[in-house]
Amino acid sequence: MKILYLETSSKNCSVAISDGEKLLCVCEEVSENYKQSESLHSFVEWALEGAELSMKDIEAISLGEGPGSYTGLRIGSASAKGFCYGLKIPLVAVNSLESMIEPFLNQNYDFVIPLVDARRMEVYTAVYDGITGSEITPTEAKVLDETSFQEFKDKKIIFVGDGAKKAQEILQLPNADFNVDIYPSAKYLVKKTLEKIDKKDFEDIAYFEPFYLKEFHGVKKKKSED
Repeated sequence: MKILYLETSSKNCSVAISDGEKLLCVCEEVSENYKQSESLHSFVEWALEGAELSMKDIEAISLGEGPGSYTGLRIGSASAKGFCYGLKIPLVAVNSLESMIEPFLNQNYDFVIPLVDARRMEVYTAVYDGITGSEITPTEAKVLDETSFQEFKDKKIIFVGDGAKKAQEILQLPNADFNVDIYPSAKYLVKKTLEKIDKKDFEDIAYFEPFYLKEFHGVKKKKSED
């Protein structure tokens, strides 16, 4: 089964294609300026070329559903739904935090904890078992302070993601490792996507919304005085 994966929840605009478990092509780029609107469809075209496929060969779309960048999630969701409508194929949604933990499973960690920067001292996070990858605590928006994650102080843990940098500066956890260079990536959506397809766990395309976690608060421009 040929699947197109889209992950746009972070600074990493990421597209991948697989044939079942076999990864055929990955196109991704980390940009401080969040270039999803400029890059996503070009990356889809390049991934299709790299996999030597056309869009009509794609049999399902998998989307990293968030949490993360509000604008990035809207762009990814709109594209995924458009592809599904046009091709009449199913949509699978996977928590974006789960796409960050796979490289660290079975690496002698008790827990893997993704941290996605949500501005100031807030992060999007969840706790996953370091062996099975099963969710231990649900996804939440968490304000970091010196006491955060103290319940794991006697465990071997790793914090991953761009939010791990500020965590490293304040957390008092001697057994913790930190990897700040990990972002949600389409290439790590494959395993969970195939599990969901096997269970026929598909989204209702008409009503699907990304996992924003927090409401969007825009900046209101001040009216210029005459």
